[in-house]
Amino acid sequence: MTTSDFDLDRSVSQAWTEFSDRLAEVVSVMEPGSTLTLYTRESELPNEEPYIRFSCDANYNLCLEVSGNAELSLDFLLTDAQERQLVELGWTPPNLKVEPQVKNWRRVIPQEHSGLAADAAVSVLEEVFGITHPIFLRPDHLSELLNPPQTAVTGEAGYSIGELTAVTPMAPDHLRQLVALELHRILGEMPMEEAGELAVRKGSTMIFARIVPDTREVIIYSPVVHDIAGRTRAAELLSDLNTRGRMVKFMLLNDKVIISISVLTYPFVPAHINQAFTMVAEVADEMDEKLAKALDGKTFFEGLDEE
Repeated sequence: MTTSDFDLDRSVSQAWTEFSDRLAEVVSVMEPGSTLTLYTRESELPNEEPYIRFSCDANYNLCLEVSGNAELSLDFLLTDAQERQLVELGWTPPNLKVEPQVKNWRRVIPQEHSGLAADAAVSVLEEVFGITHPIFLRPDHLSELLNPPQTAVTGEAGYSIGELTAVTPMAPDHLRQLVALELHRILGEMPMEEAGELAVRKGSTMIFARIVPDTREVIIYSPVVHDIAGRTRAAELLSDLNTRGRMVKFMLLNDKVIISISVLTYPFVPAHINQAFTMVAEVADEMDEKLAKALDGKTFFEGLDEE
C-alpha cells in the first residue's frame, strides 16, 4: 500500500468555490439599501474583527467594503503587506482626509456581475486575511444560505463549542472536508489522500478515514499487519480480541489485519471523529508489533520499507 501527498488546496479550494457560488447567488438578488457583512474572526467585543460588507445602491451596483484600520481594534490592524495586497487586487484605499471620511477599502461592481463580486470577496478572505475555510466565516445574517445548517448539541466536557456543534453534511465531498478540517485541528497539518480516502501517519501506523457515499458514516481504520502466515490462527485471535474489546473492532481481510471504528456522521460532530481517531491510533500503535509477531506478519511500514 502506498500513499500520495495530499494536495492541500484541493478540498479547501472546492469549498471556497462552492461558497463563492452561494455568495454570488445571494448578492445577485440584493435590493437597494440592503447589506450583508461577513466577519472573519470571533471577538469578545462586537465589530472589532476584519470584515467584508456588501451593499446595494439605487443603481443596483454592489458596493464592497473591506474594513480599514480606522474600523479595527489593535489586535486586527492590517499590515503594510496586507494593504499592498488589497491595492494589487484592485481595491481603493480609505481616505480619512475627506468629509465624510471613507474608512474602508472599496470596490463597486454591477450587480449583474455578482460572480465577479463574490470572487473578489473570496480573494480577500483567502489571500489577505488568510481564512483557511469558509466554515470559519460569520455572516451577520443569511447564514443558512451561505453555510451548511448547524445545530448546537451538548456533550462531554473538555471539548470546545465548535467540536460539539452538529453539522448536517450536504454531500460526500462536504463531509470529507469536515473530517479533513478536524484532523487538521488535531494534528496541525492536513491529511494526505489515498484513493479518495483521507490518510494520516500516526506513530508506527497509518490511519485512514473512509467517507461512506450516503454521508451517514465515516469509517476510521488502520491496516496494522499484513502478509500474515495463517488465517485460521488469525481468525481465532481476532475473535478473542473482539470479544474482550470495546468499540474498536479487529477484522481479517485476506492476509491483512485491520482495526476500525464506525462513526455516525448524520449529523457530523467533530468530537466524535476526534474520539474515534484517538482510539484507533492508540490501539494501532500498541498492537501492531504484537500482532505481527503473533501472526508471523509485517507491520504497515515494514512492508513499505522493503519495496
